[in-house]
Amino acid sequence: MQGPMRGIFPVLQTPVDSEGELDIASLEREVAFCLEAGAHGLVFPVLGSEFQFLTETERHRLVEVVVGATARQVPVVAGVAGTTAASATEHARQAAGAGADAVIALPPFLSGAHRSEIIDYYRRIAAAARVPVFIQHSQAGMDAALLSELLTTIDEVQYVKEEMHPSAHQITALLQQVGPACRGVFGGAHGRWMLSELDRGATGFMPAVEAVDVHVQVWEAYQAGDRSAARQRFNQLLPLINLILILGLPLCKAVLVRRGVFATAEMRTPGSGSLDAGDERELDQVLADLEPLFRVRW
Repeated sequence: MQGPMRGIFPVLQTPVDSEGELDIASLEREVAFCLEAGAHGLVFPVLGSEFQFLTETERHRLVEVVVGATARQVPVVAGVAGTTAASATEHARQAAGAGADAVIALPPFLSGAHRSEIIDYYRRIAAAARVPVFIQHSQAGMDAALLSELLTTIDEVQYVKEEMHPSAHQITALLQQVGPACRGVFGGAHGRWMLSELDRGATGFMPAVEAVDVHVQVWEAYQAGDRSAARQRFNQLLPLINLILILGLPLCKAVLVRRGVFATAEMRTPGSGSLDAGDERELDQVLADLEPLFRVRW
């Protein structure tokens, strides 16, 4: 069994061209960008990747692209969430076959499932993938007791991505209940509560890609015991996190265009907004303040 997964595992955004078609070259650049930035792993495709708006074939193909582009340098955690256990199981089987090192899944995401259905859903994902499984805890109905049952009764279910609010408190409750059966808890929500989550036992984070080199610096400073430097880096990053929480994934993609990673900031999600002139000016200032911390300059 591989060692516990730790660190910054950015969620890759899905690049598309002006016609909404997949941009494979930009996706490969995104992987290279994350590797150069010092990412410890990659996650794809999940909510931040607009996975709901990819076809089944696209999801499978793009996981293969990401796994191939990493050349086994870091672990790949493949998103396999489905509307039913049957669809999630097929995604899990495909991801494992493509070489993913782990899988991550929301519970069934169109219709709320009963407790027994959620347990069956993760049991079937685990049986199909036979690699470590992350539970993405970002919707109501999965309390610490249910998470504990999944972690202690299904061998492959080993990690949690905690996104229920308030996430830091959820991490405390989970770790108090489950103990060592959980190999790691990762924070989400663009790392907006990163330091508190670290203090409460978080072992990694899954932010978006646009400033992964700065997230890595916060992680490195904290792991080195330099809480002051970690706080300073985090405070410099926070205005960008706040802007993302307001404007969403279109802003993440806009930053990736500015950093030379994506060719366009087009979204696959129907009805997505775009940045207006005022947003662009605000982003100019936020990036001007953050730019000295960027390690990757393309």
